[in-house]
Amino acid sequence: MDPKAVKSELVLILDYGSQYTHLITRRIRSLNVFSLCISGTSSLSAITSLNPSVVILSGGPHSVHTPDSPSFPDGFLDWAHSNGVVVLGICYGLQLLVQRLGGEVRVGHTQEYGRMEIHVDKPSDLFGNDKVGSKQVVWMSHGDEAAVLPPGFHVVARSQQGAVAAIENLSRKFYGLQYHPEVTHSPEGMETLKRFLFDVCKVDAGWKMEDVMEEEIKVIKETVGPDEHVICALSGGVDSTVAATLVHKAIGDRLHCVFVDNGLLRYKERERVMGTFEKDLHLPVVCVDAVDQFLSKLKGVTDPETKRKIIGKEFICIFDAFAHELEQKLGKKPSYLVQGTLYPDVIESCPPPGSGRTHSHTIKSHHNVGGLPKDMKLKLIEPLKLLFKDEVRQLGKILNVPEGFLKRHPFPGPGLAVRVLGDVTEGNALEILQQVDEIFIQSIKDAGLYDEIWQAFAVFLPIRSVGVQGDQRTHSHVVALRAVTSQDGMTADWYYFEHKFLDDVARKICNGVRGVNRVVQDITSKPPSTIEWE
Repeated sequence: MDPKAVKSELVLILDYGSQYTHLITRRIRSLNVFSLCISGTSSLSAITSLNPSVVILSGGPHSVHTPDSPSFPDGFLDWAHSNGVVVLGICYGLQLLVQRLGGEVRVGHTQEYGRMEIHVDKPSDLFGNDKVGSKQVVWMSHGDEAAVLPPGFHVVARSQQGAVAAIENLSRKFYGLQYHPEVTHSPEGMETLKRFLFDVCKVDAGWKMEDVMEEEIKVIKETVGPDEHVICALSGGVDSTVAATLVHKAIGDRLHCVFVDNGLLRYKERERVMGTFEKDLHLPVVCVDAVDQFLSKLKGVTDPETKRKIIGKEFICIFDAFAHELEQKLGKKPSYLVQGTLYPDVIESCPPPGSGRTHSHTIKSHHNVGGLPKDMKLKLIEPLKLLFKDEVRQLGKILNVPEGFLKRHPFPGPGLAVRVLGDVTEGNALEILQQVDEIFIQSIKDAGLYDEIWQAFAVFLPIRSVGVQGDQRTHSHVVALRAVTSQDGMTADWYYFEHKFLDDVARKICNGVRGVNRVVQDITSKPPSTIEWE
């Protein structure tokens, strides 16, 4: 998707490293307004080329007093004012506005973190009809504070402790919030964002998934020549399925799908997925058995990043070989590879602004993003790379992808390799995990909970525990169960099962899977953890 071709006004987020930056993007999109996030240190030409109607400066962990702290480029504010672009600074973004325009930011006498109460100080655009003195609870996260405002700015809200909470410069259309309106801990935050976008900025809610589909089809047709062929790697998950359907709609039979059995799939996944591809999706799919190829390369490997890189490289080797076979068959070598990369994949693989690194302090590399070899012979087509998971499901529904596919829980590209902690080839770890995961997921479905949960899976732990089974002492494996609720995978809360459900599942696992005598549940949210364990 080309941001410049989107049939909607763009709200551009300049990212300064806040853990909540992606939420701003997601909240704005939920209002049918297109939003995009780029590095806060992007060049002025990179910003202006996107022609945004609104620019939001995100929060971040930095202080404006720190040498080399990240900032927007010189000339940005003059460009915004002269072109009628509205600017909103959030948290660190507010402090950047104040400092760069000649105000003063100081270390706060009392740092403000967590839920805080603010009150409206004077009539304002940001708070609309809220009366002076009206209060609301917001989420603060700052140590510095605006002490002296630049000319033309006014304080319109303060915290209980008297710190500046919101500022406005009506003549230049520059605004600032010292708190995070995008998080659920600011209950009235979404109303503030709505008022800002629709009443202050006069943005139209014109971004629709139908437009995304039309634009993507247009881009694919323009990218792929009339005689060129494309390979699509199908995993059986939502992302690759929607990507394949979209590309097939654009270029028809010049799309050649391949499903790779790498030995890291879920229980009976190969049989189930191939059946669905043929019966429901009517896609021509070739299944490649590469179990030995993958597992031999993974033997002895325990580092999760190394696993991901190896798997990404092997996938590309297979796709190159598949392309060569097609070349012999078609007399023309395929030029492109389709992948279902999503926006969270891209975000998590990007370097945090102000980190001093040109490469990411990687949360995890995605074989769709960071695990591809530099000498890859196929060019990439990633039609979903600016979409979140729930948006991909919306797109899939428009494309008539079967509902069962769209409701499938996400499955990582590296498969069970990142759910077996340690060497995936050691003993029968993969077999045990497949059986445990099948019991867990089927139990969730039987209980009618599957659609309430964003993702659920089992994890094989590299430890053994002492147990008693059949009146005998055992020294067997431990498995963990993970289930989370989420909207886009960027943040997540653990799912609260009833105790009876957990008790039933644990009994089924310990009685039905040989080699397991202990089941634990993961009850951490994201952050601080990731959803996957590796």
